[in-house]
Amino acid sequence: MLRKIIKIDKDKCNGCGLCVSACHEGAIGLVDGKAELVRDDYCDGLGNCLPVCPTGAISFEEREAPAYDEEAVQKSMAQKEAEALPCGCPGTNAKAIERECKPQAEVQTQAIDTQLKQWPVQIKLVPVNAPYFQGANLLVAADCSAYAYGNFHGDFMKNKITLIGCPKLDDCDYSEKLAAIIQTNDIKSVTVVRMEVPCCGGIENAVKEALKNSGKMIPWQIVTIATDGRILD
Repeated sequence: MLRKIIKIDKDKCNGCGLCVSACHEGAIGLVDGKAELVRDDYCDGLGNCLPVCPTGAISFEEREAPAYDEEAVQKSMAQKEAEALPCGCPGTNAKAIERECKPQAEVQTQAIDTQLKQWPVQIKLVPVNAPYFQGANLLVAADCSAYAYGNFHGDFMKNKITLIGCPKLDDCDYSEKLAAIIQTNDIKSVTVVRMEVPCCGGIENAVKEALKNSGKMIPWQIVTIATDGRILD
């Protein structure tokens, strides 16, 4: 049947996942870090997802699509409710992390030197043409990662220029700013450190988009940190 249904522009999507949470019917999912309409028959065409998208990636279109299947949606919602985390989003799943309590004699008391080489550190605040970008190895990190991973300064920040952000909280697309930094300066490499939670896909996708739009061939890598502090890849 011909009906109104949402359309997602993957080029504009930053992978923040806000539309996934806003779609109570479960029609939208994150696929390879981008929002995608995964079930046409779950989309009611009302567009609750539109106002939450920070990049304007969602719009309406009229096309051939299966009719909205309210019965299937209700069954799916009931199943998800039965399986749901207590607090909803995986990124906000409250849990305690048990750590081994070492004897005081084994606890390291020596102060650890900071490896921060510049200020500011927020992606939104840093000047595009700051002199410290010239010849820099760039670290783009989710702001939670430094708290989750104990030796973040030594293992990731050392000898790098550090930029941090959270696509879910900043409500913006970092790719344009990052592309301008890469285009304007002689960046030697880019390392992305993200958390395992879905919304962190936004910072990974922003860097990938920025590298593509910069037109430069620069070595880059992605490191994913688990919520308990382990390196996953």
